[in-house]
Amino acid sequence: MDNRRLILLIVFIGSIYLLIGAWQKYKNPVAPQTASTAVPSAPTPNALNASGGQTSVAPPSASAGGEALTPQNDVLRVKTDLYVAGISPQGGDIVELTLNAYKAAAQKKLFSPVERKDEAFTLFGAKHSYYAQSGLIGSGLPSHKTHFTVVEGKTEFEPGADTLQIRLEAPVVDGVKVSKILTFTRGSYLIGVSFEIENGGSREVAAHAYYQLQRDSLSPDGESGMASTFTGPALYTVEDKYQKITFKDVGKGKAKFTEKANDGWIGIVQHYFVSAWIPGENLQRTFYVRNLEQNVGPDGDALIVSAGVIVPTPTVAPGQTVRQDVSLFAGPQLQNILDRLSKPTTEGGLGATGLPLVVDYGWLTIVAAPIFWCLDFIYKMVGNWGWSIIILTIFIKLLFFPLSAAGYKSMARMRNLAPRMTALKERYGDDKQRLNMEMLNLYKTEKINPFGGCLPIAIQIPVFIALYWALLGAVEMRGAPWLLWIHDLSEADPYFVLPILMVITMFIQTKLNPTPPDPTQAKVMLMMPFVFGVMFFFFPSGLVLYWVVSNILSILQQWQITRMFEGGGSGGKAAHS
Repeated sequence: MDNRRLILLIVFIGSIYLLIGAWQKYKNPVAPQTASTAVPSAPTPNALNASGGQTSVAPPSASAGGEALTPQNDVLRVKTDLYVAGISPQGGDIVELTLNAYKAAAQKKLFSPVERKDEAFTLFGAKHSYYAQSGLIGSGLPSHKTHFTVVEGKTEFEPGADTLQIRLEAPVVDGVKVSKILTFTRGSYLIGVSFEIENGGSREVAAHAYYQLQRDSLSPDGESGMASTFTGPALYTVEDKYQKITFKDVGKGKAKFTEKANDGWIGIVQHYFVSAWIPGENLQRTFYVRNLEQNVGPDGDALIVSAGVIVPTPTVAPGQTVRQDVSLFAGPQLQNILDRLSKPTTEGGLGATGLPLVVDYGWLTIVAAPIFWCLDFIYKMVGNWGWSIIILTIFIKLLFFPLSAAGYKSMARMRNLAPRMTALKERYGDDKQRLNMEMLNLYKTEKINPFGGCLPIAIQIPVFIALYWALLGAVEMRGAPWLLWIHDLSEADPYFVLPILMVITMFIQTKLNPTPPDPTQAKVMLMMPFVFGVMFFFFPSGLVLYWVVSNILSILQQWQITRMFEGGGSGGKAAHS
């Protein structure tokens, strides 16, 4: 019984941890933030000179301030089938990105389904000081603060066209003409960002291009609490693998990450969405993460950071034109898309190895990732995530049937031994050592493992936690309905029907278990379903659905095995022999 109590304690503590995060997320949505107009200052002027004399390769200056962003009415908006992108003449940067297929943060009301706002979700924009910026490092070359002029490009796809391009030009300096070309592709969250350098001067031009993301450290709308997923810069290299960089470390100047590599990408991750700069394969690159401004936001406890990558551009001889291309992915963390982009270019990808790791499955990724793969496989057949969870639950129960059956058999035998254990307690109640010895002898004689009944609980712990993170981290669950009142499996049951069913099924399971000899322990066991029920009131309804279905299947299995033993079956005879 001590082992069972330990396992229950672990589950209880883990549930408390998740509950606190769920409660904070439910009760304390993030308030709308005041737009910040601060942008990083221009790149270091003397990093490279126009004649190719290299002095150093430094990222854009980390000092804050500078010119405000171009007024909103000057932003050029490009409409694609997946999003609306806003391009500012200042730097030719992407300062707005609204995703058509996703609604803004949910509005939570007690005893009513979760209603998401009518407007589409905005990833880039002034609300979170979130922008995709790029420029060239070199004397006289344009940065993300240079004013560009739009010279070519449609703002919507033409009939039958799969791509559209926006060409912007910077002022010509010393005969060097720089164009910035943004390429949008139908059905894709990838945006091509290219610099075309035309050298009409008399000297060689050797430069570097930088591509950075600027964002404040505030949590995504509608999210807060201990159970929230990671928000912040992240990068990946083949040698040093996936690296998360916390805003806290950036603010303290203690951020540690790989700075130079010949592969990899850098981005900013938040719940359900990610943006990442992906340079070409086998291209030398320098990563950087900088603190641009502190004490922003309504409480003055946030900061603005830039995370970017510097890559060399080919040397441009007089009379020549070269082009530097880098891809920007900005959109939802859809696993199939991330998997495809992680493949090498020879297989149709971008060579963005490790990009699927941005989906935050917590510390049980090794279990959560296969669980989601199975869910996705089932979903492709049934077309509903709720039914996929139910089918997956049945599959998990079948997979662990031998272990759980052994545990239920042990509990059934323990129920048969309850009268004899009570008699031993009455006889040796004053002698704990003798009582424990007699009980162990009884277990040995009857060939019963007193801890075998803990197996069904122990089996579910890693699966439960992994499924929690899978449901929490998978954007596919965001806004996914099941049936009737469940309109969003990633949110809590608005009418608490599933949590109540979970309490009932857990109570039935408790009654089917052998009653502990200790009255206090017996009362604690009876209270556990109600304690867990309260916790689950604020968990994602998809997770509670899994637990309810699992409980129902366990009850059926446990009832059948108990009936066999208590009804005089072969198992029952063995228990009484």
